[in-house]
Amino acid sequence: MAQQAQVLPLGEENEIRQLFVDFTRAMQAKDIERIMSYYASDLVAFDMMPPLRFVGRDQYRKSWEFGFSMMQGSWDFEQRDLKVHVSGDLAFCHALNHASGKLKDGDNMDGWMRWTCCLRKIDGKWKIVHEHNSVPIDMESNKALWKLEP
Repeated sequence: MAQQAQVLPLGEENEIRQLFVDFTRAMQAKDIERIMSYYASDLVAFDMMPPLRFVGRDQYRKSWEFGFSMMQGSWDFEQRDLKVHVSGDLAFCHALNHASGKLKDGDNMDGWMRWTCCLRKIDGKWKIVHEHNSVPIDMESNKALWKLEP
């Protein structure tokens, strides 16, 4: 009698990696509902747009909506060198993210960002509880260095 292949559950790290594959697809589609579904309601985020800190998924949603409203057409997003560290129901990740596309004012957006993310397993699903995006600055000119590449 032939043995059936046993289906093993994905490890926690693989679940999180898949979450970010799905998250990237949602971002590329500018699907606000799907994007927000990956965040915990009590999220705290540090992003490049003001204010200094976003508290709660609803406040951060407004930032996403504003960002997408500035864009014309589609955009590309790539996540490189994703590292995932898991311990129990907590995880943290970091990567370099690249975004490019055309803005409604005709300018092109094209740059690399540093990204750190913390997740917590809530009701059996990994949710982003903290996110931090940043761009290095030139200390002499005080300007963002968007063109640095990994």
